[in-house]
Amino acid sequence: MNFSGNDLEGFGLGLRPQHFPDIINCRNGRWPGVDWLELISENFIGVGGIPMRNLMQVREHYPLAMHGVSLSIGGLDPIDVDYLKGLKDLARTVEPAIISDHLCWTGVNGINLHDLLPLPLTEEALNHVAVRICFVQETLQRRIAIENPSTYVSFADDGMTEWEFLTELTRRTDCDLLLDVNNVYVSAFNHGLDSAEYLAGIPLEKVCQIHLAGHTDNGDHLI
Repeated sequence: MNFSGNDLEGFGLGLRPQHFPDIINCRNGRWPGVDWLELISENFIGVGGIPMRNLMQVREHYPLAMHGVSLSIGGLDPIDVDYLKGLKDLARTVEPAIISDHLCWTGVNGINLHDLLPLPLTEEALNHVAVRICFVQETLQRRIAIENPSTYVSFADDGMTEWEFLTELTRRTDCDLLLDVNNVYVSAFNHGLDSAEYLAGIPLEKVCQIHLAGHTDNGDHLI
């Protein structure tokens, strides 16, 4: 596949509704030190009126990334083509540098569980996810980025590490990676892994964006 895509440079910030007045009213429409903004795709799919008008005002001054939570790339239900159409229409409007979602599944039998649930790290799961990523990229006609999740359980059938899974996924599909370093730390702590080994195993040339966030320390596990 030969999809176009642009990496974002500098520091980005998650765009939330409460930010719109400050950004729109800011001198020159820019916050000092903020180079680009990341929106949650689901907040703007199929949306018009004032929310979209506000978003397009922000778009005049900032590059955007689109980050989704509903693709369910690891799920067993067929990819939601209506959702994918909405995602493509939104991308056509805002022209994001990056479209991303998570390595997870979010529901079953048409029910959205509103959580980012872990996958078994097996060859069967890898084949399944790779086929679905290729379908999504062909539909969108662009490369997407897959984010490593934070996980709290592992599977007895796991046959590879998460970084091996992600590395092979990029090789088979030419997708990019959204590297969440907090999720690396959380998952490594929860499963007794070495976060430095995880990072060393990631193909850095495929990382187009990095997430920085935080977690809650519960002593013997992190959330």
